[in-house]
Amino acid sequence: MAATLRVTGAEPGRVNFELDIKKEHTNRLKIIHGGTIASMVDLGGSLAVASRGLYATGVSTDLNGKRYATQLQSHVSNPTEVTYLNSGGKVGDVLKAVVTCDKFGKTLAYTSIQFTNSKGEVAARGSHTKYVALAWKEPKNIVEELSPRP
Repeated sequence: MAATLRVTGAEPGRVNFELDIKKEHTNRLKIIHGGTIASMVDLGGSLAVASRGLYATGVSTDLNGKRYATQLQSHVSNPTEVTYLNSGGKVGDVLKAVVTCDKFGKTLAYTSIQFTNSKGEVAARGSHTKYVALAWKEPKNIVEELSPRP
């Protein structure tokens, strides 16, 4: 997916990106697979948090986040949530996404994302809650962007 995904805009707390849909992104109906979109909800959430200055984007898991965060010295997320509204497209189409970090605290960061297909329809939307408490300690963070904000 990374080879055909590109960031088209970024500012603290907001990232725009798009995916050129290739055969490997599709299902047996030859449209973008829901799993591809779910992966981009996860990836997008990490991009939005990283755009706020965190260097480590961590691991996503629905297991005990604090235990894994301690082991990985990073941050862990709760499960992603995705709602599919329209087809995301077929091979050759471009799926666009806008992801925002809606709340960025000392322990949790909440992100939301919306996908738009080539017809301009909302294809899907999702959310991602990330455990970021340990990520604050990373020396490679860009501290100017790290103040918690609503």
